[in-house]
Amino acid sequence: MDALAGRLSAWVTRVRFEDLPPDVVEITKLRILDVLGLALAGAETRLGRAIKTGAVAMSSSGPAHLVGSGEAVGVMTAAFANAALPQVLEYDDTHNESIVHMSSPSVASALALSETQSVSGPDLILAIAVANEISCRVGSVAPGQFHRRGFHPTGLFAPFGVAYGAGKLLGLDADALTSAAGTCGSNAAGLLECWVDGTDTKFLHSGWAAQSGTGAALLARAGVTGPARVLEGRFGLFASHLQDPATSKNFDRVAEGLGTEWESRHSSFKPFPAAHVLHPYISAVLRLRHAHQIAPADVARIECPVAEFNVGIVCEPVAEKCAPASQAHGRVCLQYTLAEALWSGELGKNAYGDAMRLHLGVLALARRVEYTVDPTFPGPGRFKGAVRITLRDGRVFSEVEEYNRGSEENPMSHEELRAKFDDNASGTLSAEARDRLAQEVGWTENLTDASVLVRLTLSAG
Repeated sequence: MDALAGRLSAWVTRVRFEDLPPDVVEITKLRILDVLGLALAGAETRLGRAIKTGAVAMSSSGPAHLVGSGEAVGVMTAAFANAALPQVLEYDDTHNESIVHMSSPSVASALALSETQSVSGPDLILAIAVANEISCRVGSVAPGQFHRRGFHPTGLFAPFGVAYGAGKLLGLDADALTSAAGTCGSNAAGLLECWVDGTDTKFLHSGWAAQSGTGAALLARAGVTGPARVLEGRFGLFASHLQDPATSKNFDRVAEGLGTEWESRHSSFKPFPAAHVLHPYISAVLRLRHAHQIAPADVARIECPVAEFNVGIVCEPVAEKCAPASQAHGRVCLQYTLAEALWSGELGKNAYGDAMRLHLGVLALARRVEYTVDPTFPGPGRFKGAVRITLRDGRVFSEVEEYNRGSEENPMSHEELRAKFDDNASGTLSAEARDRLAQEVGWTENLTDASVLVRLTLSAG
């Protein structure tokens, strides 16, 4: 059988903007708007400021720009920073099955390249759609297995999508695209030790993915070769990272139905700045709180059935998940997240601040959140949540969310996504500037120069 990277390359060289289904075009534009808003919001944070400062130090002046602030840097540095910034709040979209954050790196890479060469709106949409599709497909070979072993799927799989998307913009032929995939695969990373101590590095993985994939495509254009069997080979990604021979791997997921079955459709936008598997539980807790006027002090116990694959991601170790070591850490903690949501009645852009994270009442409430593994709950691909709240007076309230808000089955509306963008971008852009940027993104397929989208993030209105 032909190498998987080669099969992907053959499709990427053939696919044209006209081949994209209308819904894929529309959802890709929404992903661009979401990522730009999130980059602006992320840039306002401590970590975002550090990323920008570090990015400028990493690069001499270049043709590309940091979203929102306009520092001129090299193309790979812009791709890195503009992909890392949207991840800072854990608020960017996710492919449900692979749990890959695919859009931040693909959008950042494509926009960085648009500042170095002629890229039209249709070119931009196509490159992002191709990158997202491939990131999702590669990540679906063995869903749930990478988090279990301490790897972040975005760091492992998004570089491949970016390499193909960047390669499409650079006009690479099939052999060069395959080499780009082989090269970026040699940098597969994504270690999650930062989940133990709450440090920042997980939020850089989208940035490294954008930088790695973009760089691999540029190197391939210059003639650098890479292994064609980087995915399925004897020393390839899956053999090296999943060494247990009993681990199931479905390599058919990578290339079957390319162009007719769009895996990226099965991805979710985020209404909350937290790990995506937590979203149905957050929705359920907030609905119960508002429907029954539940006061945190009256809560005796909160019970949550969970799918087994979620335990190592958001439930354990229990002591860490009840008292996260940092804002970043809190975003992957079931117990703490539900406590903050119930305590404050919302979980928005400014959640997980230290005032709440260190609040003794919130921490005590987190210790009253319990989980049990429910074998009937679905595995990776569908995020279901259920919450049962028992009050001190004996009353019990239950709520189930079958599909997370923002998913294909339970979508956020265009109005909700625009409101999210406005909230995220409001610290940098005036209402007039936000309207202009949203308008341009809305007709991206009509743009002759896609780099205008970056320039519009630099305007205060």
